[in-house]
Amino acid sequence: MGKNLWRAVVAGGAAAVFTGMAAVPAGAAEGGASFTRVQVNGGKPIVIGVSNEVAVPTSFRMATTHKWKWPTAFLYRGGTGDRLWHAIETSDCIKVSSGVCDFNETMYFQPSEYDMHNSEAGAWKVAAEVYFQGGGGDTDDEGLTVYVKRNSHLTVAASPEPVTKGSTITVTGKVTRANWETRKYASYGGRLVSLQFKPTGATSYTTVKKVYANGSGDLKTTVKASKTGTWRWAYYGNTTTGPSTSAGDNVKVK
Repeated sequence: MGKNLWRAVVAGGAAAVFTGMAAVPAGAAEGGASFTRVQVNGGKPIVIGVSNEVAVPTSFRMATTHKWKWPTAFLYRGGTGDRLWHAIETSDCIKVSSGVCDFNETMYFQPSEYDMHNSEAGAWKVAAEVYFQGGGGDTDDEGLTVYVKRNSHLTVAASPEPVTKGSTITVTGKVTRANWETRKYASYGGRLVSLQFKPTGATSYTTVKKVYANGSGDLKTTVKASKTGTWRWAYYGNTTTGPSTSAGDNVKVK
């Protein structure tokens, strides 16, 4: 946080915005505009890893009789000045009626280029703002909550293969989570993870048991071999961490 706000104009008049601290401090909203139909990522959590850019679709409707510039929706904690740092691209006005515009916006999160902190994972509020030509502006909370989460990752290995029916299969794996500060995945110990199985010819997995990872994020359990099929791990995430499933490991049962 603590970065300055700056804006640039791109093709078609849309604004590309890199936003951090607010130019209008919390409590400084002057009124004069209203925002409705605000949506961020379709209400789904924003899950971010350590390298790939994440583009988050956002939209809103603005009504105002003022001449305006730079309308945008954004994520914040505490006061509206404490914003989550990301780039923004906002469309031109899609006219609904006199003084009423719809806007399509994309929030871009690029963990390999922008400084992100692990403490930023969790719940964020949604607000929208606009600046008025000649000075002033309006900033309004929209009563929405969006969760920004660190991506998780799972591996799996099932052995031996092939195996005799009734024998023991050992299934191992590891659960890790994106560390935004080191830009690497790190062990995520203590997680409750589901072991799932899909028999050959089936279309879906069934949970066989649930296993806690150890302090290093390692998973290990045993099952009885009954039929040929594919084993995988599934983690359902939490308020700061996104869900994930491992690839499948097929074991032939003779």
